[in-house]
Amino acid sequence: MRIPTSRGARFLLMLAVFICAACGLIYELALTALGSYLIGNSVMQTSVVLSVMVFAMGIGSLAAKPLQKRAVGGFALVEGALALVGGLSVLILYVCFAWLRIYMPAMIVVSFVVGLLIGAEIPLLMTLLQRIRRQEAGSAVADMFAVDYIGALVGGLAFPLLLLPAFGQLKGALVVGAVNAVAGVIVVLWIFRRETRRIVRAGLIAGMAAVLAVLGTVYVLADEIEVTARQQLYRDPIVHAETTPYQDIVITRSTAFTGSPDLRLFLNGDLQFSSVDEYRYHESLVHPAMAGRRSSVLILGGGDALALREVLRYDDVRQVTLVDLDPAVTDLARTYGPLRELNGGALEDPRVTAVNADAFNWLRDARQRYDAVLIDFPDPDTASLAKLYSVEFYHLLGRVLNPGARVLVQGGSPFFAPKTYWSIVETIAEAGYATTPYQADVPSFGNWGFVLATRGRDTPAPALRLAPEVPRLRFLDSAVLKASTVFPVDRRPREVRASTLMDPVVLEYTRREWRDY
Repeated sequence: MRIPTSRGARFLLMLAVFICAACGLIYELALTALGSYLIGNSVMQTSVVLSVMVFAMGIGSLAAKPLQKRAVGGFALVEGALALVGGLSVLILYVCFAWLRIYMPAMIVVSFVVGLLIGAEIPLLMTLLQRIRRQEAGSAVADMFAVDYIGALVGGLAFPLLLLPAFGQLKGALVVGAVNAVAGVIVVLWIFRRETRRIVRAGLIAGMAAVLAVLGTVYVLADEIEVTARQQLYRDPIVHAETTPYQDIVITRSTAFTGSPDLRLFLNGDLQFSSVDEYRYHESLVHPAMAGRRSSVLILGGGDALALREVLRYDDVRQVTLVDLDPAVTDLARTYGPLRELNGGALEDPRVTAVNADAFNWLRDARQRYDAVLIDFPDPDTASLAKLYSVEFYHLLGRVLNPGARVLVQGGSPFFAPKTYWSIVETIAEAGYATTPYQADVPSFGNWGFVLATRGRDTPAPALRLAPEVPRLRFLDSAVLKASTVFPVDRRPREVRASTLMDPVVLEYTRREWRDY
């Protein structure tokens, strides 16, 4: 039976195509983002999710053929199932990661099911479109895919700009699932209400209501579920947690064996510091770089402001620029009481300018020059971090250095990840720096490595020393520094390659060496 108002029906159906396409792409992005947060290795996560989903979409398109005879009911069932599975996908994978420890198999299964259902949409929608108004195949396909791709564009932009900031990953997926259910079921049933038997309409609407009820119930319980699941991943009680467009931030607090509070910061599950022994790390990172000129200092990373605290202990430091990607981290350093107490309110010092930007891109436009640079990035376990440990990055850094400037880089663990550490040393040297590698013992991390560098390939290696005016330190002195340059036989330099943007070998070293820890 022909729909009387074909133009309006066609518009509504195209609207359903638009919404379903946006929802489908958001599911894909949510799965890849979750994998990057939980596992790291964003390239692998993206590759697995997209390849499995595209493969499943092809199978879904073929599987939809038998449903074309009952396209209205078939499409409504597909959309109801997609809304349920897609909406719950983030929760399912988070639970599998936190409790069951079967994340990768679960991710493949969920990606396949979501892709299968997305693949079944287009053939069924095409059938419904032709029932409203007959078109030549080429013209119908062009119209359908034009709207589909525009919907994908909107969904792709809405995910980072709207859904993540407003709802977070778990709730955002649930909201998208609810929108998907309404668009897929109500719109189609409204358009084809005269062609659908009353009992079928009632059944499909009841099914959609059940899907919305499940999604709504989980939405109400989402915070509690997330907190419970997240707590499974951490030994100590969580006192703060948030997911930003860049990373998952968790702060835990407990009583250490010394009897003092142990505040710990984790980014994407990786420990950044423990308040019990962070002074060992930050004294080792900061004070050897401050033994030369230090009127102007640049800190890249270190948004917790603990390295900044050590820099500001020198009265002759006139200006410090801190560049950290995530504004949520620097906001915590300013406003979260225990962390602010630990860093001494360093970000409020009038000598400090804090910038939230990608350090690589920031360096490309930077004009000021600095006497000392501290580089305190997380370990290079993702592609976005590996570029900050590349030859190209250190070349860019050279443009903001005053003559004789001292650069200090945290290099990971020479014990747990020796190839990673020595690759970072080799990368800095390849970029034209003289280097002095050294190490320190930080109980929370284990054995940890640093690299002191000065610009100039043929210049002598920079002397590892403390300034005569060094403030009183709890861990570091001249004797400790002298001993820190001696590496045991099994952790001395080895054959490794420098890391570049086009050949980020440091990423592969990091993944391989930390896999067993």
